[in-house]
Amino acid sequence: MPGEWNARYFFYIMVREKDVCWEYAEKLDGNKVKCKFCLRILNGGISRLKHHLSRLPSKGVNPCSKVRDDVTDKVLAILASKDDNNEAPLTKKRKREEPRSPVNIPPNRGLVILETQSPIAKMFPNITQNMPSHISDQENAERSIALFFFENKLDFSVARSSSYQLMIDSIAKCGNGFNGPTPETLKTNWLEIIKSEVNIQSKEIEKEWSTTGCTIIVETWTDNKSRALINFLISSPSSMFFHKSVDASSYFKNTKFLADLFDSVIQDFGPENIVQIILDNTLNCTSIVNHILQTYGTIFVSPCASQCLNAILKEFSKLDWVNRCILQAQMISKFIYNNSSLLDMMKKFTVGEEIIKTGITKYVSHFLSLQSILKQRSRLKHMFNSPEFTNNPSYSNKPQSMTCISILDDNDFWRAVEECVAVSDPFLKVMREVSGGKPAVGSIYELMTKAKESIRTYYIMDDIKCKTFFDIVDQKWQSHLHSPLHSAAAFLNPSIQYNPEIKFLGSIKEDFFRVLEKLLPTPELRRDITNQILLYTRATGMFGCNLAKEAIDAVSPGIWWEQYGDSAPTLQRVAMRILSQVCSTSPFERHWSTFQQIHADKRNKISKETLNDIAFVHYNLKLASSKRSKSTEIDPIQLQDIDMTSQWVEETENPSPTQWLDRFGSALDVNDLNTRQFSNSIFGPNDHLFNL
Repeated sequence: MPGEWNARYFFYIMVREKDVCWEYAEKLDGNKVKCKFCLRILNGGISRLKHHLSRLPSKGVNPCSKVRDDVTDKVLAILASKDDNNEAPLTKKRKREEPRSPVNIPPNRGLVILETQSPIAKMFPNITQNMPSHISDQENAERSIALFFFENKLDFSVARSSSYQLMIDSIAKCGNGFNGPTPETLKTNWLEIIKSEVNIQSKEIEKEWSTTGCTIIVETWTDNKSRALINFLISSPSSMFFHKSVDASSYFKNTKFLADLFDSVIQDFGPENIVQIILDNTLNCTSIVNHILQTYGTIFVSPCASQCLNAILKEFSKLDWVNRCILQAQMISKFIYNNSSLLDMMKKFTVGEEIIKTGITKYVSHFLSLQSILKQRSRLKHMFNSPEFTNNPSYSNKPQSMTCISILDDNDFWRAVEECVAVSDPFLKVMREVSGGKPAVGSIYELMTKAKESIRTYYIMDDIKCKTFFDIVDQKWQSHLHSPLHSAAAFLNPSIQYNPEIKFLGSIKEDFFRVLEKLLPTPELRRDITNQILLYTRATGMFGCNLAKEAIDAVSPGIWWEQYGDSAPTLQRVAMRILSQVCSTSPFERHWSTFQQIHADKRNKISKETLNDIAFVHYNLKLASSKRSKSTEIDPIQLQDIDMTSQWVEETENPSPTQWLDRFGSALDVNDLNTRQFSNSIFGPNDHLFNL
């Protein structure tokens, strides 16, 4: 017997070692494995790893977000084959039993069989359901829509799209027998039609540039494979639209290539129409900035205000006591959000509200979540002290439960949360103002000044902490955010110019004159400009009429100059062009996986052109939808859905106090816009879109 047992054990080890999935994992002590893609440590050995790599939410295993598609397909095939083998004996047994136990299907029920060639269908070969004949048309329609979403791995947020209900209404008007367009028709005819319509809209926007000018926005994305994608967008007061995407991977450090690329984009829209170019921090290299400034005398290069504000929040979060406060708050949120029944209990006590928020960056998420937890302070304490919680051993006996209760009862923790919220909130307000896609260049200087003053007021009795935060803000503002164009815009903003409480006008006057000299480079252009400046600063002529005074807070600064600046025509033209600009990149979340596919090496010319057209249409429709759905209830720095893979939800093995600071490379230090959506967390970031 011992010899037989050893032989069986040896055979088991040999089979285990030969499992092809071991090449994707590292064996650890005990029955643990480490995924080579996402580095997650799993309990349960190779079987657990397979379900992890399959990206299917099964057996309580979190899907891998970084596994390659080819690996997922291989693992799914292995799992499907295993299930087929296990099912064979059962099938034979059922066949033998059929004569003895026939299945009678009632006449009022129908058997619906859904057939598909997807990997999921291989694992679950007979998806059947008995549907009663009295099912309503509404239920049947909703079921069909749900099946369409699940089968095609669509993000649930698609149902919020304005075109979603429009599509349903249009189909309903066609009545029975409507056949949807074929894939080929969508990819050719309809793509070309919609692209043409989008182009017409962009041409309409260009008409205002002679008056307001425009801003070129440059967004850059890099990955761990040294790929670099650059997107170019154009912004003006009425709208923002996407121009093109360029793969700069081979030339990202080549100044000559980048200079030629920027030259071509500038010529596409005319240097005379461009007021500024906003570069994100990833691409803000001195050589490109110098090339633009030297070649185009009237074009400014500005930083992205949202990214600079994010850099300030990042430095705030790195302070020891702030970092400790965030980690303690995350212990509470992870304990709740990783237990479904406890999460239901929490929503009962908070009346359906979440205790965490997902922002457009991870640092925005940190401080929005602290605000939310502070708001729910009494309800959280009430829940953890309620009989519903304390009498349930599945909660109360866990070590995490004791830790959470200890944190919630710690007054020092709550004082730290209050302090974090008080310090960060003014800068979150500034980010909201500059991230909404509206012209905000005239207010950024004042907003930043007020945010700094709020810190001074809060720490009026603590000079050391006040100086700590002031140093962070001043360093980031002066080295990244401050621009002469921002100073000139503040000087030309009537709500600042005519406000007696504003103290910084004298300090920005020199910047204002430098901007004027740049935009009006010849004496002929500057003729009478001094008298026009005096008319404006002294509020004489039309500037001083009652209508002008009443309109200061009622309309945007650009519109105010258009209506009341006629007595200073040269200054009016300059003011309208400056005050009509944005100071941040596009106001909604990017889906870089689309652009990754456009520039994939294996794409042939036809599919690349098609994907370029799809990206052009997709991005511009999203921008148009974002502008149409503007609402005071929508927070431009907060995503609607909780990111279930964030550090506020996802549990990690052996977390350390600084682990969350080390998860991104230096290239993403201030460019960490949150793009992890449902499809990425379930199916991985490399799923091919549009089946091309």
